[in-house]
Amino acid sequence: DILSDTGITCHNASAAEAFAGAGAVVSRTGDKINNIKIPSKLVLQAVESAPVEIVLGARNPGNRLVLRGDQPRVYLASGSETNIWLDTSFETFVNRDSPGEEHELPRFTPRRGLLADLAFSAHLAEQLDTLDAFIRPVNIQDRDIDNGNKDVNKFFCCLNNTSKHVMAGLTTLEQLDNVMTMATIAAGGTEALRENPLISFITCLVKSPLQMVDDTTETLIRLCREGLPVVVSSSPQAGTTAPPQEAGIISQINAEVLSGITLAQIINPGTPVIYGCVPVQARLDNLNDAYGAPESSAYNIDCVQLARYYNLPCYSTAGVSDAPVPGLQSAVERLFSSLLVALSGPQYLHCAFGLLDGNSTFSPLQAVIDDAHFKMLKRFLQPAEINTRNLQEIHSKIAATVET
Repeated sequence: DILSDTGITCHNASAAEAFAGAGAVVSRTGDKINNIKIPSKLVLQAVESAPVEIVLGARNPGNRLVLRGDQPRVYLASGSETNIWLDTSFETFVNRDSPGEEHELPRFTPRRGLLADLAFSAHLAEQLDTLDAFIRPVNIQDRDIDNGNKDVNKFFCCLNNTSKHVMAGLTTLEQLDNVMTMATIAAGGTEALRENPLISFITCLVKSPLQMVDDTTETLIRLCREGLPVVVSSSPQAGTTAPPQEAGIISQINAEVLSGITLAQIINPGTPVIYGCVPVQARLDNLNDAYGAPESSAYNIDCVQLARYYNLPCYSTAGVSDAPVPGLQSAVERLFSSLLVALSGPQYLHCAFGLLDGNSTFSPLQAVIDDAHFKMLKRFLQPAEINTRNLQEIHSKIAATVET
């Protein structure tokens, strides 16, 4: 109803033309596109056209992931693109009141993230048992990195340091051909890349509320023609760019994601799209994202259920804390968020490793702590170990004990 009655503002001419050709109502004032009203029939056709199963390939075939919208099998991934890297050093401190008492305590030092840090984080991800896929957690800010070479450096660095699936967004559309060439070489050819897509892309084409951004929408259109997996993601903030009520923000994010999915299927029917949701609660003191708030987890759980209703693989968010450093607050916020959202069954749970301070900081130490926590979480996600074979073994042991 939101898409057909209210519609969505679109600042991209190619998208507007595609929507109009598919039967949407496009209104204009001169050369400016004001509004696109998408009939519900067109949205539902797009949902039917989108694949239920999506393969995320990897350089190591053993790390290949299969996402199915009708199966709540959860994979854990890193996430975001933080500007701050948090170094940790352990130093000896002497108790002022008891000079003979010494303690080893951490000292945290924030700094700008660099390409070498991204390489380190990818190599770290390769070693973490519970991490199933890699999303670049560091924004590379070296002095010789600019928009003209950032994407190739970012994707090469990730592919070169982990054999797990690599997912990221594009900084500029102009670099897509270079990134695709790199991935094609790594996969062993064009057809090999389609069968084993080593990389996938995140597109945040909708700026809440209900606006399709020009450049990111153009990126989605190009990616759909390449045929690689793409996340259609939206991140409204309850209280500022979305209604504060739970029903309001969930209705809005659903409309925003479905508009992107509809466009993807109009451009290239059968495009492997992932239902992406990053809804957050606004902090009332500074209007930043409150990832650690319980409301944010509730919103993500709602979105997981919507994606399952549409039989689409879901890219969800959890395991994020508002604490600036590892500690008790980060542990509590992360564990509550990760447990609740993971048990709701998203196929691709991102932001789960090393992120602090509302997704602005990456800490390798926190990532290692998270890995330990997620080993416990994955135990909850395992199916029950009660089956015919187990029952027969138990029965045999009981019989042998009674006989003895």
